[in-house]
This record gives sequence, structure tokens and C-alpha cells, in this order.
Amino acid sequence: MEIYADALTLSVSFGGVEGMILLDMLWRQGANVRVFTLDTGLLFGETVKFREEVIERYGMSLEVIYPELTVAEQGRQFGLQLYKRNPDLCCYMRKVEPQRRALAGYDAWITGIRRDQTELRANTPVVGWEEHFGVAKIAPLASWSMDQVGDYVEEHKVPVNPLLQRGYKSIGCEPCTKRVTDGEQSRAGRWAGSEKNECGLHNMQSTWVMRMSLAKRSPSS
Repeated sequence: MEIYADALTLSVSFGGVEGMILLDMLWRQGANVRVFTLDTGLLFGETVKFREEVIERYGMSLEVIYPELTVAEQGRQFGLQLYKRNPDLCCYMRKVEPQRRALAGYDAWITGIRRDQTELRANTPVVGWEEHFGVAKIAPLASWSMDQVGDYVEEHKVPVNPLLQRGYKSIGCEPCTKRVTDGEQSRAGRWAGSEKNECGLHNMQSTWVMRMSLAKRSPSS
């Protein structure tokens, strides 16, 4: 943190456990790091309520970043339920582009992703360079196992999203998140029924495809 000082920022989704662990660590260290979250306008009501409770508990400031278009505006311009017809484009507009704005002016971004979450994350370095956002990407928990995550939560009494106790293992937007069964991968409930399991924030190779799609797509198509 000394290296980046005020140019360091942490993103927390309030859906996963890992972000909560990082938030708890910063709080315990008394670190003055800017914390932000993305609100797509499609989050579970439970997630939004939990977010408010967490920030009150820790007494920390939180910057909430919204997409440029509301859900209603997006529906009028691109058609209703874009998340079903073109989930990559929807994720780009509601998550990737807001993230780009959130990271503008910062040198480093702390994220809670871990290598064992998906195959695409298997080679995640603890510190790397995220070319699309133009920042250093820091993943302190990259090598952690799910057991280590659970141990930290239990030891430090870290609050977690209540949906995680109701059959959800990875929580994103409500229309694109389903419960999973025992033995399924943690992100199996994200965009269930499709091959998609990343929104684009951590898979920049596909982000450029989404960006081109956004540029070429006519509003009424």
C-alpha cells in the first residue's frame, strides 16, 4: 500500500466472500484506501441491503459506480432483457465500462479473485498489469483455497451475503444468477445454461470483442 498510496483502490461486489475479507483486512489495518462497488441496477435486493449494513458496520466510505444508462434506458435503446439476448454486451455496458470509469486516475486495483474459481483465473498473478484499465491488478487472495477463505471468515466473524446461505455460491446480477447444487463449481450458477462464466472484468481478451460490438451495434437493433 505504501507504493501506491492514494492511487490504490479496492473493488468489492458484496456478493462474494473474498471481497469482504479484503475489506475486513483493510479495516483492521486502519488503511485509508478508497473502496468502490459497481451497481448494475440488476442486483439482488439482498445484496444492496447487505452492502448498506456492511458499510455502516465498518464505518467506511463507499463509492457506488453506476452504468451510464439506467436499466430502463438500456431497454429502450437496445431492447428489453439484453442480458438474455447478448449477455456479453450487457455486462460490458453495466460492469466493464463503469469499472473503467471507476479506475480512471488510479494506478492499482485490488481484487478478490482466486485461481481456483475458474479455469480462466487459474494463472492469476498476485500482482499483474491490466492493460485494458491501465492499472496494476493486485489479487492478494489469488493462491487461497476455499478452506482458507472459510477459516478467515470464521476466525474474524466477517459478514457475508445472506444469499450464500441459500444455495448461491457466486452472486452477481439477479436475472443471471441461479442456485447451485453440492459439488458444482462455485460459478456454475452464473449465466447458467451458457458457456459464459465471466462478466469481462477479469477476462480482457473478450472485452475488446464486446467493445467493438457496442461500437457497431445500432440502438434499435
